Amino acid sequence: MKELLEKIDEKRAVVGIIGLGYVGLPLLIRFGKTGFPVIGFDIDTKKIESLLHGRSYIQHIPVDSMSELLDTGHLQVTTDFEYLTRVDAVIICVPTPLTEKLEPDLRFLKETTNVVAEYLQQGQLVVLESTTYPGTTEEMMLPRLENKNFRVGHDFFLAFSPEREDPGNKEFTSANIPKVVGGITPNCLRVATALYENIAPRVVPVSSCKVAEMTKLLENIYRSVNIALVNELKILATKMGIDIWEVIEASSTKPFGFMPFYPGPGLGGHCIPIDPFYLSWKAREYDFTTRFIQLAGEINVSMPYYVVERTIEALNGRGKCLKDSRILILGIAYKKDIDDDRESPAYAVIDLLMKKGAQVLYNDPLIPRLKPTRKYKFNMSSVPIQKEVLQSMDAVLILTDHSAYDYQEIVRHAKLVIDTRNATKDVNEGRGKIVKA
Repeated sequence: MKELLEKIDEKRAVVGIIGLGYVGLPLLIRFGKTGFPVIGFDIDTKKIESLLHGRSYIQHIPVDSMSELLDTGHLQVTTDFEYLTRVDAVIICVPTPLTEKLEPDLRFLKETTNVVAEYLQQGQLVVLESTTYPGTTEEMMLPRLENKNFRVGHDFFLAFSPEREDPGNKEFTSANIPKVVGGITPNCLRVATALYENIAPRVVPVSSCKVAEMTKLLENIYRSVNIALVNELKILATKMGIDIWEVIEASSTKPFGFMPFYPGPGLGGHCIPIDPFYLSWKAREYDFTTRFIQLAGEINVSMPYYVVERTIEALNGRGKCLKDSRILILGIAYKKDIDDDRESPAYAVIDLLMKKGAQVLYNDPLIPRLKPTRKYKFNMSSVPIQKEVLQSMDAVLILTDHSAYDYQEIVRHAKLVIDTRNATKDVNEGRGKIVKA
């Protein structure tokens, strides 16, 4: 341990990042900028080729700073996992999705852990950052890594530190967000803390990996439950003729005891729609039902259906039925100004509209073509937002409030606008065309 701590202190420790996606890529850049020699691993050859050519495959993550690090040999990216034998710390950032039955799908994590176990070297630190249920690090990873008869806390070190990435957030990045760290043993915690102290403004050590794993789930469950609350209140407020966004704005003036959350067409991203169900699944081992989590999930999953119902009502009010209507979807990304469409509610809305006979087109300046997902296989490309296109649509449905959209022009030329994000709040002309959903 002493040797590894000295390497970390002197920034000679080689840091390996497995999984160069929305979590791993910024972490790779952060460690490289801080002065550590870094090796990035991914099974996707297209990602590796893009990075080697100085191109980013994630819109909000610039890789300009990587060129110099690559040229000097201070940073490497590879698909060859034999390079794990050259690193001192391995940080795992692989996807942890759900199955169709809303159960944890740990295939990628199990496969990655087996690979790390194959190349595990004495004195290495292994850290999991992927979100998962409490007990994963200790119950699933530890037995696999101990196959070489290495003793955890002596021959190698194992810890969990939850990722806290917020794609597109320019105020908070890996450089200024505190890191929570839990270790299997006190030595594991000490080594992991020493590593993260070099890249985070503050490290928050906790008593176990389970506590750290639960911390991440609480953060996302908190958001899921509160978003479900405002989504439900949005439906009620609409029936009562009340603008829920005005209510939230007014409530936000209270200087204590209130934090604003905003409704929308449903939940998206890799965290909030997925992570709460990891805890729900684990809770069943203890004969416990997480009722708040289940109810919040039901409400949030139902929102695309509500959006389609509001669209049908709005069309009916103008003498149109949904079948054969031309609908333009604005925004596929799960939130504004990013190119992340993981678990985006836009896919569910498109699917529902098509099943009811609508002709659906979409525009998203950051997502030129729809990629196949676990559930949906749409063969669609983004159409330009032109006056003629807007005028030819029976309805324009705003699902993502990208800053690039000129909402006044959209409302001016559209026959009907269904706004799920309050994106048209500052539009003055043509407000009679706007329906909130």
